[in-house]
Amino acid sequence: MSAGEGASDESPLPAWLKAGYALGDHATNIQLATISLFYLYFLSEVVGLAPSLAGLVLLAGRGVDAVTDPWMGRLSDRTTWRRGRRRPYFLIAAIPFGITFTWLWTPSGLSGDTARFAFYLFAYLANTVCSTMLAVPYMALLPELALGYHERTSMNTFRMVGVVAAILLAATGMPWLVERFGGGASGWAGAGLLLGVWVAVPWFVVHAVSFERPALRTRTANGSHTPVEDGFFASFRRLLAHRSYRLLAALFVTARIAVDVVGAMLIFYFSYWVGRPEDFSLAMALMLGGVVVSLPVWMHLARTRDKRTVFIAGALWWSAMLLGIFFYQPDQPRYVVLIFAGLSGIGYGVADLIPWSMLGDVIDEDQLEGGERRDGLYAGTFTFLRKLGGALGVALAGLALDAAGFARGGGEQPESALLAIRVLAGVVPILFLWIACGIALRYPLGRARHAEIQAGLQR
Repeated sequence: MSAGEGASDESPLPAWLKAGYALGDHATNIQLATISLFYLYFLSEVVGLAPSLAGLVLLAGRGVDAVTDPWMGRLSDRTTWRRGRRRPYFLIAAIPFGITFTWLWTPSGLSGDTARFAFYLFAYLANTVCSTMLAVPYMALLPELALGYHERTSMNTFRMVGVVAAILLAATGMPWLVERFGGGASGWAGAGLLLGVWVAVPWFVVHAVSFERPALRTRTANGSHTPVEDGFFASFRRLLAHRSYRLLAALFVTARIAVDVVGAMLIFYFSYWVGRPEDFSLAMALMLGGVVVSLPVWMHLARTRDKRTVFIAGALWWSAMLLGIFFYQPDQPRYVVLIFAGLSGIGYGVADLIPWSMLGDVIDEDQLEGGERRDGLYAGTFTFLRKLGGALGVALAGLALDAAGFARGGGEQPESALLAIRVLAGVVPILFLWIACGIALRYPLGRARHAEIQAGLQR
């Protein structure tokens, strides 16, 4: 019997299991962070694609995700393998995930925008399919591992530590590795190869420490013992009709757009507006340090207040710090922008931590109303929305830079491009965060409502 398999619903999971499970998010977010932070830069400045085409590489991949993520979620819901319905996929997709990640950063050897666009589009599609095979069953497993309202927040806090470590490694390690491998296209290829190994290995640990609860594979409705298993399209219609999920999904997408626009623009912001590209890694380290320091505070607040309230507080704090980044002038002291970067991390982590913590509560509500647990389908669509938000953010940034006359290949930028970089790094994310806050005000699942749901499920 795996650790925790026989634990009661109220039993807290051991810290070592939570830490081992968080390695999956660490691996996934190295992929997501390197793409968010560097892929627009890599494709436009190293490969030589127009920024608009570079952004479309990621946006076009979302068409595939729109099908594969929900389908993978429903597939894992209905998998009947003896070794489980989620965990076997970790072993199946781990190595292909690492190989296709390396492909993302491999020189194409092709000339012409069309050929290079196709090469990197296919590389991205292959990698995102492998990512789907891992991330969707992984996130579907979380509500099954942690059954309680607060235990899910604890699990997601461990996840967030893994995420922060991944972003820090991506932000500081990727440029360092590129330099150590000689810079240029060969430097990016070498860094991609090493990180490709890094993102594959953790999934074997996740498989080893996690477990599944056989009791949750039994689906009953209205207290009977008759199995209930809707088909994919019927289940998807139920998901779309679920008001709490629609609101949570809208909140999550708008917050993720803010996160990924900032991520994509910071390297441009420090390179061209601030004029100190070497400060990019330091600013990212300070920001992620702010995330780690603030996580215990947010976790405590989430135990005593509704999660939507915690989300709004974090989003408003981050908005204030982004205003400071927008108004910063290059002739001001260096420490000013670094302080804003560090303090922005306090709110940055909430945009990812809280929505994922809220997802399990929505799944419980759906089970109470429909009689079937659809963890995989919910996690699949949520994973797609996370990728969609990122792709929309990067594509928006690429299109805006092209429209503003951004000069590829470095050098001096026109005033219009510098203004676009500042607006994208500061103002645009604030607008999306405020939209997310407005949606959060309408979200109905608080602590009291979830206690009612749990009582209904127990009955």
